Amino acid sequence: MRPRASDNLPLYSPEERRRRDASPWTLVQGVLAPLQFFIFLVSLVLVVRYLTTGVGLDVATASIVIKTMVLYTIMITGSIWEKDVFGKYLFAGPFFWEDMVSMLVLALHTAYLAAWLFDLLTPQGQMLLALAAYSAYVINAAQFLIKLRAARRQGNNMPQALAEIAE
Repeated sequence: MRPRASDNLPLYSPEERRRRDASPWTLVQGVLAPLQFFIFLVSLVLVVRYLTTGVGLDVATASIVIKTMVLYTIMITGSIWEKDVFGKYLFAGPFFWEDMVSMLVLALHTAYLAAWLFDLLTPQGQMLLALAAYSAYVINAAQFLIKLRAARRQGNNMPQALAEIAE
């Protein structure tokens, strides 16, 4: 399925909305997304602290590795969610562009892990690579927030369990 061409089309068909609401992965995504964002914020502070002061390389590195592991988890569970709702693991029409940017986010985070594990860059270079990964992540997170807002506007309200978490 290609990306939907118009913002006027509903994000979910009635059947997709039913599957979304019934999928246990919807709640998993609703928990992991804010958790990942919190970890990102803490890690961002630690990375910037290291880059500006030269202090805290080990804790900044650990925070990036944790952020990346949570990213992998949310990507795997998100793919399962997408399969439950849209019938394909990635690049379903309504989330095509979000998935495309997610691939960039994954590639940059994975490049960071490779640079760290194989000592391919200086510590400062690794931190700058992490910041590039984080920049892509912020864009991707914004895409998903815009999509959530569009779903609300179109009457595709989120399941009650997610609404309670979002409040």
